[in-house]
Amino acid sequence: MMSIAAADFQNYIQILEEELIPAMGCTEPIAIAYAAAKAKSYLPEDVQSYVVRCSGNIIKNVKGVTVPNSGGQKGIPAAAALGIVGGNPDSVLEVIARVTDADKEACKELVAKNVCDVELVEGVPGLYIDVMLKGKAHSSEVILSGTHTNIALIKQDGKTLFDQKNDVSESGQKGDRTKMSLHGLLEFANTVPIEKVKAILDKQIEMNTAISNEGLTHPWGAEVGRTIKEIYGDTVEARAVAAAAAGSDARMSGCPKPVVINSGSGNQGITVSMPVVVYAKEWKASAEKRYRALLVSNLVSIYIKHYIGPLSAFCGAVSASCGSGAAITYLADGDEAAIGRTITNMLANVSGIVCDGAKPSCAAKIASSLQAAILAHKMAMKGNAFKGGEGLVEENVEDTIKNIGYLGKIGMKETDIAVLNTMIHKIDVSKAL
Repeated sequence: MMSIAAADFQNYIQILEEELIPAMGCTEPIAIAYAAAKAKSYLPEDVQSYVVRCSGNIIKNVKGVTVPNSGGQKGIPAAAALGIVGGNPDSVLEVIARVTDADKEACKELVAKNVCDVELVEGVPGLYIDVMLKGKAHSSEVILSGTHTNIALIKQDGKTLFDQKNDVSESGQKGDRTKMSLHGLLEFANTVPIEKVKAILDKQIEMNTAISNEGLTHPWGAEVGRTIKEIYGDTVEARAVAAAAAGSDARMSGCPKPVVINSGSGNQGITVSMPVVVYAKEWKASAEKRYRALLVSNLVSIYIKHYIGPLSAFCGAVSASCGSGAAITYLADGDEAAIGRTITNMLANVSGIVCDGAKPSCAAKIASSLQAAILAHKMAMKGNAFKGGEGLVEENVEDTIKNIGYLGKIGMKETDIAVLNTMIHKIDVSKAL
């Protein structure tokens, strides 16, 4: 049944297994909680003080979101404190899923002691977290770098217990995103035996639908999803957009329900999945067709995002919505060319959306991006697409994707710095203008 090389087939499986994992809450504060819980496992006494050193993108993405199960607290000190007092590092990005009421109170008490120093670290990867804990007689430190779960360093009492630079045990085991292509991922989505991917996609459908329903039925955040549903009615387009936005409404405001993430982001995980689920139901697609469309959505998003990098000034809702738009075209029996047109139309439209941190307004950015993706799909199905040479669009969709990757990773570096400096009031904007 497979028409792609066995090595490429296994590579896509590996990428899906690495990317589509459960996480509770916004992944940046959860990653801080994970690092703190891991560090606490190496500290045989109570924490008296702690330091959290982060890249600018982590600071940006933690500032405005509520930490789940924290009793409504926000910010880096709270995220680390909850990991310290109640986190289970073995649960990775569900590290604070089982905290108790006593843990919540202990978290508030630790934060209130004001014994946390937060420092901005420059010259490190965009995703970088260094948590250092100090007790009366002992200390510990854990560094995450590159991804939300990648432990790069562990120290106890100043002694290095693990240094990823010296560890080769996992060399070559991770999926290689550089081997991805639109043609290759579509071949994989079309031919992979469903039983190879069913479990991971079922979990994505189940978890992400649950948080979407939570956001649609309860007043979380600014209620973007509920507002779309109320204003735009019962069209499939409105329901698809509302379903994704509502999931973000709940997640950004501290809902403790887990989601299956994509490209390190719960918002992106919701965005690549919920519109596909809604359209598949509306169009009475078979279960197999829905699974294959979800593969298209997830892999297109991962493919685009790997050029941009895990954290950037480029809003991840755009790349995730690209995936959804491509999958909707796939559900509509669009061929590879039509899917390419959908991606081109989408990237030509809303690639300028800026990420100014994780917060409730992410739901609105998801909504805007998905509305653009649906327009891109409808244009593509009519045979219409923006042409090569128009802005960042190239004749080949693969080259257009690379242009957008360069924009997000390289071109928007200064934008990222400007956003961060503005958010933390490091610059007096009124004097700078």
